Amino acid sequence: MTSTGGGGGSWLRAVAGDGGRGPLLARGGQLVHGPRRLGELVQGRPPGVTGSQWSTASREGYDLVVCAADTGRPVFAVEVGPVAAPGSAAQRAERLKNAVAEAVGLAVLRIGSPTLRAEEHGRRIVAYVIDARAYAALGAGEPDDTGVPPIGFRDILGRLPDGRTGHVNDLGALARAAAVEAYVSRRLADPIVRGLHVRWTGGPAEGWSWVRVRSDACLVERVTVHPQRVSAGVDPGRLAEDLAAVAVGERLRALDAAEAVLTPWDELLAEIRGLESRHDELTGGFAFAHLCAD
Repeated sequence: MTSTGGGGGSWLRAVAGDGGRGPLLARGGQLVHGPRRLGELVQGRPPGVTGSQWSTASREGYDLVVCAADTGRPVFAVEVGPVAAPGSAAQRAERLKNAVAEAVGLAVLRIGSPTLRAEEHGRRIVAYVIDARAYAALGAGEPDDTGVPPIGFRDILGRLPDGRTGHVNDLGALARAAAVEAYVSRRLADPIVRGLHVRWTGGPAEGWSWVRVRSDACLVERVTVHPQRVSAGVDPGRLAEDLAAVAVGERLRALDAAEAVLTPWDELLAEIRGLESRHDELTGGFAFAHLCAD
């Protein structure tokens, strides 16, 4: 097979809303499309990729694709859902897809979660990332002339739906409110959704979130965020932690059925201590040592 690159040196193909597959969302000068196969985004097999590799990778897909509204070219693709099991056929196909994406310069935001799904949460996540990226592009992350630290997108304060003042860009806000309601109705032992986040050197950011259902057992969610060649507009670790809180909120909806999947507090504490013991593998170290106290 002969490889054919895109015009202007680009291997990425403009995404069209054909066959009834128009954009799901228009935001910030960008269009968000639904699922697309890698082969629909790339103009031919790139150099260094064998025919067999291309055949497998081109059939793999992304849940959402964010494109520039003026050119239709992909800005970044998004995946939301469970991480492929180590050594599985799905993981091997994922590696081939990653290699092709790297070869053609396709930016990808991968969100790994056993609970979150693109169909239910994808639009909200992508809208958040588009807004965060636009805010960062305004230079809001640069110190001012007085040296006062800038206010990041995640730290903007405003009026919340319940009338309180809080962080309006906290994706986990609804989950935190649901936890308070569950506590008031005596379905939780603690009303606070707690969490932590780390970033593995050379790997993804990871966020944990949990709430105590009983004094000795917690509902726990973990989410990984792996931005490849793309900025999420916010710290990926904090994004992962907030998304883990979103996942906790999903689990709270079926709290009465969650008994079998609760994590003993002693087990969670041991896992947190295990993270602390691996601080040398983390970018920025481990900032949550206070959670290790019994």
